[in-house]
Amino acid sequence: MLDISRIRAITIDLDDTLWPIWPTIARAEKALIEWLLAVAPGTSALLASPDTARMLRAQVASAHAHLSHDLTVLRRETIRAALRQAGEDEGLTDQGFDVFFAERQRVQLYEDAIAALEFLSARHPVVALSNGNANLQLIGIDKYFHSSISARDFGIAKPDPRIFHEAARVLDVESAAVLHIGDDATLDAHGAIGAGMQAVWLNRSDTDWPHEVAPHATVRDLAALCRLLG
Repeated sequence: MLDISRIRAITIDLDDTLWPIWPTIARAEKALIEWLLAVAPGTSALLASPDTARMLRAQVASAHAHLSHDLTVLRRETIRAALRQAGEDEGLTDQGFDVFFAERQRVQLYEDAIAALEFLSARHPVVALSNGNANLQLIGIDKYFHSSISARDFGIAKPDPRIFHEAARVLDVESAAVLHIGDDATLDAHGAIGAGMQAVWLNRSDTDWPHEVAPHATVRDLAALCRLLG
């Protein structure tokens, strides 16, 4: 059961917690494919094929398994691999990634996200804790956050307890005083519990909890979270 009196700081996931990620990624991939059509049409055709794009991503992930926490590197190297396979200019890699990355920051926040961020940040320092590569400043919500920790920058991804402990260190509190909020049962809630934090599982899709140890609370949306913490 959630003990609100223990909370001194908050960590919160980003993708699929504050905005749906897959529509965002789909738009970013579409922008990249359209840009490539003018400068590297063969590469554009490769990445426009779901099966080919999936194969390239798998090959890159296997070749760079030690960088599985760094989605920026994996995306950039997938673009490079596609250019190489198409026999086109690999020097376009960084420009292509920039096109993808700019669109990836144009997220569509859930309707309850801003109100929740206002509520949370008015009560406790909030740290973004993400395995993704969203940029809070580019998205325009950095004012609600004390700081941001990404798996790419820290070098370790959730659910490893070390990234949760790093957030507690940045917040200058014990892990037990931190509440973590996130949508992923394993990466977020289970990971936070393993790191000694309290965890609220944001279960928008009403799926079953997959682990033996339950989260301290489960909510359907961020509005319900605010009511819970009220």
